[in-house]
Amino acid sequence: MLIVDNHIQKSFANRIGGDRFGKENVVYKFEKIKRAREKAILEKPGVPIIDMGLGEPDWMAEDEVIQVLTNEASKKENRYYSDNGSVEFKIAAGHYLERVYGVKELNPLTEINHCIGSKTALAQLPAVFINPGDITLMTVPGYPVLGTHTKWFGGEVVHLPLLKENDYLPDLNALSEEVKNKAKLLYINYPNNPTGAVATRKFYEEVVQFCKKYEIIVVSDEAYGALTFDGEQPLSFLSVPGAKEVGVSIHSLSKAYNMTGWRLGFVAGNELIVKAFAYVKDNHDSGQFLAIQKAGIYCLNHPEITLKTAEKYSRRHDMLVDVLKQVGFDVQKPKASFYLYIQIPKGIENGRSFSSAEEFSEFLIMEKLISTVPWDDSGSYVRFSVTFEADTEDEEKKIMQELQVRLQDIRCVW
Repeated sequence: MLIVDNHIQKSFANRIGGDRFGKENVVYKFEKIKRAREKAILEKPGVPIIDMGLGEPDWMAEDEVIQVLTNEASKKENRYYSDNGSVEFKIAAGHYLERVYGVKELNPLTEINHCIGSKTALAQLPAVFINPGDITLMTVPGYPVLGTHTKWFGGEVVHLPLLKENDYLPDLNALSEEVKNKAKLLYINYPNNPTGAVATRKFYEEVVQFCKKYEIIVVSDEAYGALTFDGEQPLSFLSVPGAKEVGVSIHSLSKAYNMTGWRLGFVAGNELIVKAFAYVKDNHDSGQFLAIQKAGIYCLNHPEITLKTAEKYSRRHDMLVDVLKQVGFDVQKPKASFYLYIQIPKGIENGRSFSSAEEFSEFLIMEKLISTVPWDDSGSYVRFSVTFEADTEDEEKKIMQELQVRLQDIRCVW
């Protein structure tokens, strides 16, 4: 039982709720999903959950990568603080950007710095730029970390909706001149979570010109960058001329190399931004374990690992899209990432109606034991992930067959 000392309750910072912290009866989305999942398991014991909500890879890192970690972890010289990272990792990251994305003329010593996963970089960058009253522009739906920390520093978040009619790219021209002039940061994320959309070179060029005109810093989150398929080539914001003048891209080994728990990534781009990020980072952490960085170097030198992973996701997307189309969903295979983003129906024939994605997602978990993630930020959609647990292609097919069986009596009303 939590015993709350009154003076502690009164001392909480306003950024986390002040003296209301822990008292507000707000249940957040992922907690609601967890509770509904637990209830469904109790009500239908013996029926396995089909988990298409999980947003992390089902594969482990490659055996060779694990072996590098094992070997390097036993070396005495790797036991020290790495602070802002090893030179070897920065050089490998520079080569990786050139090989996979065609990004040239980056100085790895001054324009690249490692991070303990992309999440920490997104959390730390607002400390570099945000003063009270500054604005961060953020696409929605999306990953909220940069916005959370913007608010903690007294800044404001202005949302840019991602809509199907715009191919899930933000309309920067829809912003008022006042917002454009007050904005300090622009957060973009392609390939996108949760929509699976990809950016175009033309869009990135427009971002560069927009941010030069209004003196805005770009933070391009490219955690899913190389997980492309069906002829779609990986594209980084830094691939576009002028990008390095206005921003940075953040890369992660979590998704591309099945290393979510390893916590390793890097920030690359504008030298001043990277320098300031390193300064802030140095006051937050002491760097990632050097043995993990050595394993990361192996990964960056072997991008074919990502290609193999992308082939798996592409195959699973094909099957999932086929199943969902058969039961009446209007759905298209994404060009990248492991997410499939679909609009919810108004209801189902001879059944209930849905006023939100949250309601529809709860229906799927409670009635069909299918776990998804709802998004009601810019329309009502649910996100399916193709990272479900399956060791073989035959197992993948069996899961898809079971998914079809569970959905076969649903007739969507639009």
